[in-house]
Amino acid sequence: MTPKYAWFGAAFIIGLIADQVSKYWIIDRLRYGEREWVIPGFFELTHVRNPGGIFSFLADGSVELRMTLFVGAALLAIVLLLLFLFRHAPEERLLPMALGMILAGAVGNLADRLIHGEVIDFLNVHLFGGYVWPTFNVADSLIVVGTGILMIEMFLAEEPEDSDSEDSRRDSV
Repeated sequence: MTPKYAWFGAAFIIGLIADQVSKYWIIDRLRYGEREWVIPGFFELTHVRNPGGIFSFLADGSVELRMTLFVGAALLAIVLLLLFLFRHAPEERLLPMALGMILAGAVGNLADRLIHGEVIDFLNVHLFGGYVWPTFNVADSLIVVGTGILMIEMFLAEEPEDSDSEDSRRDSV
């Protein structure tokens, strides 16, 4: 197995297991709506469910619309992530790890929708001035961190040298 698939597979499996175990742990530990402070005034566990998308997008939409849109989007994302993975060199590590994290997050939230009909969220961060960040889960974190790594990797990646333009420059001198 090439490093690319090993890093991708490890990030995907570890991420998906962490997401699903944490969600079942919260279901078992807290009743719906119940809160438990971890760091008083800053971080708490809160068992909530989100039938919508990011920031509760379409939470009030019909079940059929939500399931069609969100399951379809997740399946499209899975296909695109895998296509993106296949395009890269076998020795790459960081980019495949980021793609594995994003895929784990997408599959984790997709599993919630298919099993529970909505996404289980439970991480709640209180910021300055009484602002509370929208409740999220491990899958959401994997998507954000994986996307951040992917963006950094893409911006810092060296541009491949174009041998044709290099040859044409030499010929013109």
